[in-house]
Amino acid sequence: MIQAQRNKYLENTVQTATPAQLLIMLCDGAIRFCRAGIEALKNTNYQDANTNLVKVQDIISEFSITIDRNAPIAVELLRLYEYFNHRLIEANMKKSVEPAEEVLGFLIQLKETWVQAALQVKSGAASTAPAGASHG
Repeated sequence: MIQAQRNKYLENTVQTATPAQLLIMLCDGAIRFCRAGIEALKNTNYQDANTNLVKVQDIISEFSITIDRNAPIAVELLRLYEYFNHRLIEANMKKSVEPAEEVLGFLIQLKETWVQAALQVKSGAASTAPAGASHG
C-alpha cells in the first residue's frame, strides 16, 4: 500500500515538473545509479554493477535524445554525453571503478550547473513578470 502511494506521488511529481526540474531529477537518478554501480564494483557484485551502470547510460541517452540540436552548446553536450557513455562501458567491461567515478564527478557538476541555470531562469522570469502576476 505504501509503495503504491509512493509510486502515485512520484508519477504526479514527474507529470507536474518543469523541463528544468525533470532534467535535475534525471541527474539525481544518474548520480544515484552511478554511486550504486561504483559500490557494486567495489564489492565485486558485477551483476548489480552492470544493472546500475546501464541505468546511468540510459539516462545519459535520454539527455542526448532530448537535447535541442539548435542550441549553441548542443554539440559540446553531445560529445560530453558520448564520453560519459564510453567511460561507463569501460568501467563495466573492465570492472573498474575509476571511469565510473570520473563520470560521477562530472554528473555532480552537471547537476549543479543545471540547478544554477534553472535558478537564473526563474529569477529572470520573476523580475520580468508584470506586477501581480502569479509565479510557480
